[in-house]
Amino acid sequence: MLTLPKLPYSYEALQDFGMGKETMEYHHGLHHKAYVDNGNKLLEGSDWENKDIEEIILGNFKLDSKSQNGIFNNVAQHWNHCEFWKMMTPKKSTMPGELEKSIIDSFGSLSNFKDEFVAAGVSQFGSGWCWLVKDSDDRLSITKTENGLNPLCFSQKALLGCDVWEHAYYLNYQNRRPDYISAFWDMLATFSELTAEPIIGETDGISLLPTLLGNPKKQKQHQNQKFRHN
Repeated sequence: MLTLPKLPYSYEALQDFGMGKETMEYHHGLHHKAYVDNGNKLLEGSDWENKDIEEIILGNFKLDSKSQNGIFNNVAQHWNHCEFWKMMTPKKSTMPGELEKSIIDSFGSLSNFKDEFVAAGVSQFGSGWCWLVKDSDDRLSITKTENGLNPLCFSQKALLGCDVWEHAYYLNYQNRRPDYISAFWDMLATFSELTAEPIIGETDGISLLPTLLGNPKKQKQHQNQKFRHN
């Protein structure tokens, strides 16, 4: 069955970046938990009950449909949030030169990269996500998806993902989505590694630097990366 993951940091750990304790309690403890609970109810007794999470997502995704079924919506949102939590860290960091060539090749400059990422999240109408993905040609690109859709649906590898549903930021930022996405930028575990500085506090956030630099075989994985059902 789907399992709500334990956060790799405390609920108050990100409050200095503008993601307060109350937001995290609601977001993780209520919203994400609801996707897990509802997903398990729908999966129980179905043909998908013992499938891998990625297989469930791809098997229920309908490309030409204006809406997705309940299994897809809840399981995809569970996957999205699992990715979201592990991408962040309480350690404030910046993006220096080690990744610069890969970013410049795709976006022209580091500044363009950040601006395009923020713009994608801001321009996503209604609920959804913005992503940094690796395409089939190994180039990086920025995408946005509505509701629970994610890069898996389009044969892309998700490197970064930012939740732009209002529940992710409204308690702290109200309608100021650009400020929230800019703050998200400061919490990425990948960028902490790029600064060559240790992360303060306990976290199991995983840097995506090896994948970003084209060394996927060196990419560390979470133990539950496959998200198999019990």
